[in-house]
Formats: sequence, C-alpha cells, structure tokens
Amino acid sequence: MRVLVIAESTERAEILGAGVRLGGHELLEVLSLDAAVAPALERSKPDVLVLEAGAPSVDLLDGLLDAMGAKPLPLAIFAREASAQAIESGVRAGAAAYVVDGLQAERVPAILQVAVARFEYISGLRSELAQARQKLAERKFVERAKGLLMKARNLSEDEAYHTLRRMAMERNRRMGEVARSVLEMAELLN
Repeated sequence: MRVLVIAESTERAEILGAGVRLGGHELLEVLSLDAAVAPALERSKPDVLVLEAGAPSVDLLDGLLDAMGAKPLPLAIFAREASAQAIESGVRAGAAAYVVDGLQAERVPAILQVAVARFEYISGLRSELAQARQKLAERKFVERAKGLLMKARNLSEDEAYHTLRRMAMERNRRMGEVARSVLEMAELLN
C-alpha cells in the first residue's frame, strides 16, 4: 500500500512512518498541515491518506476533501482530541478510522487495514445505493411513459409496457432510457 502522511507534529509523523514501514507499506511522503495537498496527491498517487493533528479542524478536513476531488481515498485520522465535534467532522470528511491518543507504530498497520476495509465497504454501499436510486428513477419514468401511452394510444397497461419493451429492444437501450425519451418527446409536442 502506498501511504501519504499529513502531520502536525514531526515526532508523531516519525511514529506514523515507522508504523507504515512496519506494515510493509510504502511511505510516499510526509506533508505539513499547511502544505498543498492536491499537488502531492497528484504527484504521489497514494492508496491511503493519513492525517495526524491535535484537533483536526473542519476547514482542514474540508480542504482534504477538496484536494481528493472526485477520487476519494481511505482516510485514517490520528488525533489527540476526542471532542464530539472533531470526531463528527472527521467522519463526515470520510475518515474510515479515527484514532484518539493511540499512536503507536505497532498499531498503525492494523489501523490502516481497517481504514481500507471500511472505505471499500462504504464505497460498495454507496455504489449499491446509486444503482437503487437509478432503478427507482427509471421505474418512475417507465410508469409515467406507460400512462402516457395508455392515454394517447388507448392501450392497456400490459400493451403499453410491451410497447416500451419492444422499443427498448429495437434500439438496444434500457427501458428507463426509452421511457425518458418518450416523455421528453411528449413534452416537445405539447
């Protein structure tokens, strides 16, 4: 695993680096909290991002999210403050691990594994949710298009469904796409 560390404390960054190497991972570089993260991410292409800060601020976490852009990474946070606000901000920023006052080199490899596993699990759930939302939206389009065909052509619900299905097969498109096209065409004609 390729790891990029952003650290407030040089001493704690050394502990993190030792832990990364102990786990057989590659420490790409260590950045300070005020360093430009986006260019470092682009340059080093890490698999995991580790943040060490006494109390990660909302602005710092938002900056990390912005730097990651459309390609989020597993994020492990090592902090010294356990305030509810700091933890909540960290989790909202996508932290897959948030460790408070438990920085020991021997613990780092397992924490990184947990962060990656949790990140992958959550990414899978997000993907499933996006697919479910898309299917629901397509189903709504199909229902509306069926209603339109039933009214415009005086078809039964079954006939309207089969008409949409046939159109989808003829055009080699999904039914939701065809239904959406039917609705858009009806809008243009009205």
